[in-house]
Order: sequence, then structure tokens, then C-alpha cells
Amino acid sequence: MLYAILCYHDEDVVMSWSKAEDDAVLAKRHRVQQELVDKGRMGPAIRLVPTSAATTIRGAAGDEPVVFDGPFAETKEQLLGFYVVDCDSLEEVIDFAKRMKQGESVTFEIRPMRIFKEGTLSGKEVLAP
Repeated sequence: MLYAILCYHDEDVVMSWSKAEDDAVLAKRHRVQQELVDKGRMGPAIRLVPTSAATTIRGAAGDEPVVFDGPFAETKEQLLGFYVVDCDSLEEVIDFAKRMKQGESVTFEIRPMRIFKEGTLSGKEVLAP
């Protein structure tokens, strides 16, 4: 089954990391991910640009949508990225996420997912403005 592992963290903390600190976190996660990579079961890992670049569209059904600059929710932690993995069970993906989390204050939310339509993007990168 496909799972999304959503990464929540305090954006100000993450953005304050030095390149060496950021590289160390990503290297540790890469070591954990390698097991699923070797099995062909690791999907994309996505880091979102800062929430200052976010746009939110909301409104009740039937109402004209309203567009806001920035994220929808004002919380201490923001959704900063996500992983897509193929695991046989919830227990397996929980174990995987626990190992990625070791030594970090990140919050991972695990959500089963379905692909409604496969995309056509490949190897494209979007950089923060």
C-alpha cells in the first residue's frame, strides 16, 4: 500500500539550520530510506518551499473561492515536505518513520494514499523565489 509521510516542523527552526546541520539531517534520513530504495519501494521525497511562498484558496461550497497569500493555518509547526513510500502494512511504515525521526523534533503524519492519475513530471525541480 502507498503511504504519504507528511513532515511537520517549526519552519523558523529548520530555516535557521546551517548547511552542515541540514545536510546531516538529510544524510541520516537517506541512510534509513536506502532500505526502501533498494527494494524499489521509495517514492519521491518532497521539500516544500517556505510557507511565505504559499497561496491558499478557500471558501464554502457554492461561494466564490477566496485566495489568500500564505498558508491556511497559523500553527507552530508547518507542513514542510513529504515522502511517498510503498509498505506492506501500517506497522512497517510506522517503523520506517520512527527510524527517520531519530534525533529530530519533527512530527511525521502517516496517511494511506491512492494515486488517482499518474503524473508526467520527471526530474523537475522548483526553487524558492
